[in-house]
Amino acid sequence: MKVYSPADIRNVAVTGHGSSGKTSLVAGCLYAAGVGNRLGRVDEGTTLTDYDPEEIERKISISTGLAFMERGKTKINLLDTPGKGIFVQDARNSMRVAESTLIVVDAVAGVEVQTEKVFQFAGEFDLPVAFVLNKLDRENADFERGISLLQEHFGRTVIPMQMPIGKEKNFSGVIDLVALKATGYEPGGAGKGTPIEIPESLKEAAEKGHETIVEMVAEGDDQLMEQFFDQGTIPNEDLVPGLKRAIAERLIMPVYCYSGLLNVGTGDLVDALVDYLPSPDESTLRLGGDGEGSGQRQGKESEPVSAYVFKTVADPFAGRLSYLKVVSGVVDNDATLSNFNRDLSERLSHLSVPQGKSAVEVSRLFPGDIGVVAKLKETVTGNTLGDKDNSILYDNLDFPEPLISFAVAPKSRGDEDKISNALHKILEEDPTLRFGRDQQTNEMLLSGMGQLHIEIIVSRLKKRFSVDVGLKPPKIPYRETIRGRADVQGRHKKQSGGHGQYGDCKIRMEPLARGEEFEFVNEIFGGAIPRNYIPAVEKGILESASRGYLAGYPVVDFKITLYDGSYHDVDSSELAFKIAGSLAFKKAMEQASAALLEPIMNVEVYAPEAYAGDLMGDLNSRRGRVQGMDSRPGSQIIKAQVPMAEMLSYAPTLTSMTQGRGDYTMEFSHYEIVPAQISDKIIERAKAASEKDQGDG
Repeated sequence: MKVYSPADIRNVAVTGHGSSGKTSLVAGCLYAAGVGNRLGRVDEGTTLTDYDPEEIERKISISTGLAFMERGKTKINLLDTPGKGIFVQDARNSMRVAESTLIVVDAVAGVEVQTEKVFQFAGEFDLPVAFVLNKLDRENADFERGISLLQEHFGRTVIPMQMPIGKEKNFSGVIDLVALKATGYEPGGAGKGTPIEIPESLKEAAEKGHETIVEMVAEGDDQLMEQFFDQGTIPNEDLVPGLKRAIAERLIMPVYCYSGLLNVGTGDLVDALVDYLPSPDESTLRLGGDGEGSGQRQGKESEPVSAYVFKTVADPFAGRLSYLKVVSGVVDNDATLSNFNRDLSERLSHLSVPQGKSAVEVSRLFPGDIGVVAKLKETVTGNTLGDKDNSILYDNLDFPEPLISFAVAPKSRGDEDKISNALHKILEEDPTLRFGRDQQTNEMLLSGMGQLHIEIIVSRLKKRFSVDVGLKPPKIPYRETIRGRADVQGRHKKQSGGHGQYGDCKIRMEPLARGEEFEFVNEIFGGAIPRNYIPAVEKGILESASRGYLAGYPVVDFKITLYDGSYHDVDSSELAFKIAGSLAFKKAMEQASAALLEPIMNVEVYAPEAYAGDLMGDLNSRRGRVQGMDSRPGSQIIKAQVPMAEMLSYAPTLTSMTQGRGDYTMEFSHYEIVPAQISDKIIERAKAASEKDQGDG
């Protein structure tokens, strides 16, 4: 296929709340542009960008799918991002390599939780924003209400560029408020409109909409403002470039009309992507980065080659697939580039551009374009590739810590190594996943952003790598601590012929403030314990603390003062004092009022106002403390602090209580002491499990 210069490329991240219709919109645009011979449908599993078996089965986007289309001389790369909260960080990662974002909004549901989230991401990367009011064919869809809600949330610079012709099931066309022209569409057709006359009943409103655009464009440009004052308007030959500049500078956020189900408004939307959204050479480089003497790169062919790898897919047949954005210079097929993160060379064979799960081979890629290469040896997401003599490192994103962990175990003997190998390949795809072995329980723990996240990974393990694993309930990371003080002696004395063992220490134990972990103070004077044995006392205490006292959880937030002891010239050793420290710790825990700690989460629940009372009651029943409420148009935000143990089953409960209209976020806040009646049950279960393990052993 032909290659494109930066001026002829548009990289558009299609974002929004889950089920707002992003994938359907991308499918409609591709079909209207002549990609494929039928309109892809999410319900049928036939869309180009949702091709993973899990996405087809669950009818949701799990990771960003990429596809391109050509409109005249312009190539448009569409990044179809996930909108479900647990996968929204993938959307953030993809937005970073786009020059603009199209935020899709359900015309009935309005502005939802992830709508606001992706808008924040756009601000983080200074991305121009355009909105699409989708599902205008649905019952109760209201264009004017949708515009009003968008302006309430995001400000007066949200300006409609179109008006719908017809309402709800009669939605059949759009009016271009810039050119004051109308286009009619055949419902369920190819998305290619036909010019029609503006309906008489809508002419006045259309002219008013045009005037609003003119005023907003003039407001952001002094020269156009003078023209507006002199002539009372701005002619289209000046208005269109002015509007494009205003969008690129985030002074105007345009809104477009659409129906994914009927494929109405598609041709006009694709034209708008070409006409009004910035190309890579018109956009400020937002990747950041520095290297050895090199600053930021201009997106020009004459600059040294540099590319940023923003996505990795572990394909069991093709191997590792690396998706990259060419930032500067020209990348040729079979080029050898340096990986500046890992200080090694990589050969880029089979350079392609992604088209869903397929790829179209190209000979080269110009700045601003997005490509994919297979089987790079060591390169992973976040790495920078480039000319070995012109080093630069583009900043990698920080991702939030996982919210939940499950223990994974093989269902077949001998699969443990296969689990580890397969999971490490999947970890390359998803930076929000963590996998490791718990040093206390020796369990393999898989951590992610929610239960559904983990279940999807387990399903992928089986389908892609033939590794079948079971999940155990999430392990709550309890801790233990003390509430009182203790003053004890730990003495280890053993005589068994020849050299014996002797270690003796006296310690004071006292609680520290929550989160201060551990402090060790040495107050030994006069050589009561030789200096070289003091670290052994501390080590013995810490090792015992890591094994816990009440229920096997690590002991935290305590201070130990070592103030006296004794030793033997012959029988004392580091081991003897380590054992003495351990004995002293156990005695101190007996006296210092040991207690169990549990993690408390900051929880924000987003739901329509009608459900607020029931939701607060449910949070209270989960030992939650409601901290307050914020209102926003059409919904409430309930802020609460809730023990993690009570939130593990919250997602399905929230879905049931709000008929799928609620959402929530959760992050760690602090640890608190577990109430006695609950603590007793946790300790009993831990002791029973320990006795069972010993019996099995």
